[in-house]
Amino acid sequence: MNKLGIHARPAAMFVKIANRFECQIFVEKDGETVNGKSIMGLMMLAAGPGSKLKVHASGTDALAALDELEALIKRKFDEA
Repeated sequence: MNKLGIHARPAAMFVKIANRFECQIFVEKDGETVNGKSIMGLMMLAAGPGSKLKVHASGTDALAALDELEALIKRKFDEA
C-alpha cells in the first residue's frame, strides 16, 4: 500500500485494472469484503497506512487479474 492508504486516486487505479478482467474481484479488510471493481466499495474500507488487505478473485482470468493488481500494489500505486 502507499503511504497515504487507499484514497481516491489509488482506488481508481485499482478499479481500472480490475475492470479489464471478467473474473470477480473482492477486497477484504478486517472481515469486511467489498467488490474490487467498485471505487465506492474500496473507499468504504477506509484502508489507511498499515492496513492489511486481502484480494480475492475467481473466474477464468483470475490469476492474470491478481498478477496485475499485485504489481500495482507493489509499486505503491505509483505514488511512492
